[in-house]
Amino acid sequence: MTAPTGVDAAAAWSAGTLSADEWRPDVLGDGFEALLLPLRPDDEGDVVATLVRYRPPTDETLRPVRAVLYVHGWSDYFFQTGLAQHWSSTGAAFYALDLRKYGRSLRGHQTPGYVDDLSTYHEEIEAALDVVRGAVGQHGRIMLMGHSTGGLVAALWADRNPGRLSGLVLNSPWLELQGSSLLRHLSAPAVAQLARFQPKAPLPNIDPGFYARTLDATTGGEWTYDTTWRPTPSFPVRAGWLAAVMTGHALVARGLSITTPVLVQLSARSLISPRWNEQMRSADIVLEVDQIARRAVQLGPVVTVVRIPDGLHDLTLSALPARTRFYAELDRWTATYGWS
Repeated sequence: MTAPTGVDAAAAWSAGTLSADEWRPDVLGDGFEALLLPLRPDDEGDVVATLVRYRPPTDETLRPVRAVLYVHGWSDYFFQTGLAQHWSSTGAAFYALDLRKYGRSLRGHQTPGYVDDLSTYHEEIEAALDVVRGAVGQHGRIMLMGHSTGGLVAALWADRNPGRLSGLVLNSPWLELQGSSLLRHLSAPAVAQLARFQPKAPLPNIDPGFYARTLDATTGGEWTYDTTWRPTPSFPVRAGWLAAVMTGHALVARGLSITTPVLVQLSARSLISPRWNEQMRSADIVLEVDQIARRAVQLGPVVTVVRIPDGLHDLTLSALPARTRFYAELDRWTATYGWS
């Protein structure tokens, strides 16, 4: 399946030539629009985020009363059109946020994906929610959804903002460092020291490209996406960013108090290896899912954990049987908890 890249439109977004005061056609094509969200400048200069919405050809006079805001993962951007279409089919308005320095929001003067504190992202989440709230009204219901690192960001935001969501949906959230909490404890001092003196120092890139191989239509996957915005290997991991992520992991390990019901969906198994294996096409090869499942129950008092057989790290990009199961479980949970 193809997520249109719209080269000219993509170049316009990246060049920052589109205005921030109106919705414009998005690179994903029919039904998708995007809006620039100006943010406070940082040490690298001007900063923006980008809000994408899906507006299928329906009666635009109808005002939605439910909405979902999606946050992508590391070295990624929003291109999962099937996710937008699924939420829309349930009657919910769908929005996705390309965080600062990612995807549509990445500018040439910026270090891709870099922040030194995950709470930095609260600014664009708040800006996006202002837009969504304006669409659904003060009594409308909003759910936040996050994948991988975006799941960690969403969980930390939800913990600090009780009572503002109707539900939190996490797709393979990165809740702990690969390996164990012991590894995090042992490596944290060295990472923190490097982050203090050389925060943007790139760490050795250990991405062998296996995950992209499971996704890309040219290597046996089903998907076509913009490889400038989702490169292989991934953006360089930098010390300051990793220290921020590890701080987030430590907060989760101590236990969060998310008051809204939480759904965590994960693959049934992980397969992490330095050598390619065709079975990687039916497993999470990024995170250790058993470890994430254990962390998930520390997010709050009402957490549902669902394991998806043959699921990839991004469950929405799994082979059809697994992603069908993912959406079925999402619907079942939503019917019980999601719009409470």
